Amino acid sequence: MSCGDPHETDCSEVLDHLYEFLDREMPDGESNKIRTHFDECSPCLEKYGLEQAVKKLVKRCCGSDDVPTDLRAKVMGRIDLIRAGHLVPEQDVVAPETPVSPATQTPATQE
Repeated sequence: MSCGDPHETDCSEVLDHLYEFLDREMPDGESNKIRTHFDECSPCLEKYGLEQAVKKLVKRCCGSDDVPTDLRAKVMGRIDLIRAGHLVPEQDVVAPETPVSPATQTPATQE
């Protein structure tokens, strides 16, 4: 994915490291580059918002070891299809919150 606009950090690089950013597993300098990119690039910010919502949903619904294996596999399969662009998330299944720029979030509010 690329929005077509020039950025200091390329869209593909940002999206390749999206889960490291969401999980706060990257150095501050790299996190700052991604935050700056989100401030400049609405398609990547939208993707960030979707992935953040999916992560929250999975944590809320499937965070327990009591979730049946087949249900977990079905949810993960749909997530893989959405990520690959083969499936559009249903609004009544995953209703992502309006993405908030990561630059305005405090570490305690990021999931």
